[in-house]
Amino acid sequence: MTQPAAPDARRATSINAGWAFAPVELSTDSHWADVAAAGEHVVLPHTWNAIDGQAGGDYCRGRSTYARVIEAEAPNVETWIEFAGVNSSAEVYLDGRFLASHDGGYSTFRVNVTDGLADGAGTLVVIVDNAKNERVYPQQADFTFYGGIYREVRQLTVGRVHFALDGHGGPGLIVTPRLDGEGAEVALSAAVASTSGGSATGVRFTVDGEATVTVPILDGEANASLAIEHVRRWHGLRDPHLYMARAELVAGDVVLDVVDLRFGCREFAIDPQRGFLLNGEEYPLRGVSRHQDFEGVGNAITEEIKQGDLALIRELGATTVRLAHYQHDQRFYDLCDEAGLVVWAEIPQITVFLPGATDNARDQLTELIVQNRHHASIISWGLSNEITLAGSGDDVVAAHRELNDLAHELDSTRLTAMANLFLLETDHPLVGLPDVMSYNLYFGWYVGEVADNDTWLDDFHAANPEIAIGLAEYGADANAQFQSVAPEKGDYTESYQALYHEHMVGMIEARPWLWATHVWNLADFGSAGRDEGGVAGRNQKGLVSFDRSLKKDAFYVYKAAWSSEPFVHVAGRRRDERAEDVTEVIVYSNQERVALSVDGVEVGAVEGRRVFRFQVPLTGEHEVTARSGASTDTIMLRKVDEVSAASVMPTTSIANWFDEAELPSPAGFFSVRDSLGDIKQSEDGARVIASVMEAVATSRGEVGHGVEIPPAMQAIVDRMSVEKLIKQAGGVSIEHVAALNAQLNLIAK
Repeated sequence: MTQPAAPDARRATSINAGWAFAPVELSTDSHWADVAAAGEHVVLPHTWNAIDGQAGGDYCRGRSTYARVIEAEAPNVETWIEFAGVNSSAEVYLDGRFLASHDGGYSTFRVNVTDGLADGAGTLVVIVDNAKNERVYPQQADFTFYGGIYREVRQLTVGRVHFALDGHGGPGLIVTPRLDGEGAEVALSAAVASTSGGSATGVRFTVDGEATVTVPILDGEANASLAIEHVRRWHGLRDPHLYMARAELVAGDVVLDVVDLRFGCREFAIDPQRGFLLNGEEYPLRGVSRHQDFEGVGNAITEEIKQGDLALIRELGATTVRLAHYQHDQRFYDLCDEAGLVVWAEIPQITVFLPGATDNARDQLTELIVQNRHHASIISWGLSNEITLAGSGDDVVAAHRELNDLAHELDSTRLTAMANLFLLETDHPLVGLPDVMSYNLYFGWYVGEVADNDTWLDDFHAANPEIAIGLAEYGADANAQFQSVAPEKGDYTESYQALYHEHMVGMIEARPWLWATHVWNLADFGSAGRDEGGVAGRNQKGLVSFDRSLKKDAFYVYKAAWSSEPFVHVAGRRRDERAEDVTEVIVYSNQERVALSVDGVEVGAVEGRRVFRFQVPLTGEHEVTARSGASTDTIMLRKVDEVSAASVMPTTSIANWFDEAELPSPAGFFSVRDSLGDIKQSEDGARVIASVMEAVATSRGEVGHGVEIPPAMQAIVDRMSVEKLIKQAGGVSIEHVAALNAQLNLIAK
């Protein structure tokens, strides 16, 4: 029989409406009307960088003011305000009285406003700050740091005796399942807070449909263990079964407070040879990384956007998602639990180590784990991403060792992980510090050729067969406006991105020992420091566009590799005008045989896997249809004398000019066609190359500053010609290339 709830039992109310926002810092004792007069009325989620944070260049970073009137729901209760995400620092005041501060823009925190509501109502003022500093991560990264109260805010009302609300933003209930053969033991722990001297008689723990027990409260905690005799395991996409755990704080027959948490029962391991194992079975983790922002919205995203991202990941057939580079909304972890997606979760300790932010990194890791350790989908806690860009000294190693120990202390059931910069030497202490690691490799885009990924990974695996390695990031930028009949690295074409990923899919399939691979990225995202590929303020490595309306051809490369839903996709639909007499038509499909028709007449059929290529003569305008079983897809192609200049990335004029121009290459002297390594053998040549490398680094925005290239990576770079390096970097004028070549022509070999 259900026990009655106390009249002051927990209630949670969304308070997203009714806020005022001013894009300046106002007095902390401002009234709501003062803030509204200095700014505007807003509904949360809200960011002040939805537009300028995606436009490229500087964007508004500083202190702004939010305000809302808060009313107590009843007497003799506690009232808390729960913020799900405020970037990046917040100070909270009630009627001018300071209540709390919080550093870290991606985690939940709560503020007790009870005492300030003695008169029934008060004005809550939140000063939000996303200005640059040296004490809160992140500060230097390839994404925009949108300011604002950009996630939901709730008002929580609880009785004077309740489950704890001040434990690093956690739910107040810890659920830890451990499998034992056909059954499972579920450890449950709840923290109880009391501010009135009242008392509860105990806590009743329940695993829905399985078992229940009531235990006493000792020193503010209640602990129990419940058995599931015949456990149904959470098994990824195949069976993402979830159980519900409930903790009820009781006083006799009255329920004072309730907390519910979903959890899953599963075992996992990572084997250096077999890859990821889920419940003892080989379960390849193949998927994407995700940033949370959206075009025109920033990070103040809606439920519809979250559901849309989940649908895209599921359409791909991915088994995993890396939720980068910070703690994501609790709702998205819930969606991953339900869908059966294995999750890599991480904190925003990224790019450059900040000695003054070590405490903040510990705080953010603590909050990430405490708030999310009940999620069945999460299997690893990421300690950092590419943290060694500007150096990897003893202080960096020591800080990571502390974080690694902290993660194990807070959660002994999951792995720690790191995503290493592709410049990090493979024998560096950081490589073996966490339980498992992955590298971010960009051969075929930033440096080298795409096949260098194969060589690098094979060399690592051969030299370190006892170490599991994954691929945390890999990708190539593509602006779908740009197309090419002869795509090449650095041209930002949709065509090259698709070819790059064709290679990467095959490379990954041939290496089952890669414990996890994550495409960078699901969607294009805001990066204020970028101005390349025909668009400012954006990283364009996404498989889909920033607004999610356009699926690039590379999206279908992965759908063909991972999805079981029958489909065919004719690539190159945005290259509808073609000048060649015979054109190649590429079809992506997860079927074994694809037929192609032109103007209703079948011209051929190909058997294969993933990629199907056809040669089609062009004479005018043609309807091209691919078919496999009931699956069809059609595009229109048109023969033209010359393709539109708009379909070619402006900086590729450099590449075209290289192909056509006859740059002087006098015998016995260097030119741009010589390799960097050969030129650097000369003292004068080394000085010239140093200036070239500095220009290339600064062309990548702020994340390119201060890069240290280790010897192993430098060897790959040195094999490149100056010509290739400039083609890839882009943004160099033809006049500068000619001047550089003339300079090299004066240096004897």
